[in-house]
Amino acid sequence: MKTSKAEQAKLTISKLTEVARDFFTTYGYADAAMEDLVKKAGLTRGALYHHFGNKEGLFMAILDLVQKEIAERVETEAGKSSDPWEQLLLGCLAFVSAAVENQNRRILLIDGPSVVGWEAWRKMDEQHSMRLLREQLEDMAQQGYLKSFSINAMTHLLSGAMNEGVLWVAQMPDQEQALLEIKTALSLLLEGWKAK
Repeated sequence: MKTSKAEQAKLTISKLTEVARDFFTTYGYADAAMEDLVKKAGLTRGALYHHFGNKEGLFMAILDLVQKEIAERVETEAGKSSDPWEQLLLGCLAFVSAAVENQNRRILLIDGPSVVGWEAWRKMDEQHSMRLLREQLEDMAQQGYLKSFSINAMTHLLSGAMNEGVLWVAQMPDQEQALLEIKTALSLLLEGWKAK
């Protein structure tokens, strides 16, 4: 049975993104050679340019994919509890854990901000993990779990703390120990926000 153009395009995009993620993880953006990438994917440079425009367009698609996957993990982990405080902590820890994983770290933390620019990177973050964080904090504030202050300020403060925490964990030789320390620090930080 012959595949349609739409199905063929979907397969091509899927193959390119699969190989590109591996290349950007292994070599980094600067050293990921597009000629080698399309060869490994069994495709042409024309296919890459047709679907993504250029190397940066392909990288942006991979960065967006990584951010979506991390947001899905945050939601899944937070959903494992019915307690709002535990949901918040589980979601925060899921973000930190996922961001430092090998297949995400370089794309999200190292190359992402430098390739797409800080503002574009922040907008992508706001659409994914930060959006979930804001929603959780808004729900908790409406239910009376939080002290009364700006949800925007709280969201940016916690997001910034987690992003910095992720960079720290990624550099530590014992990442498991560093993640435990982040969990403790996050728990203490969040305690200060509880409505009495």
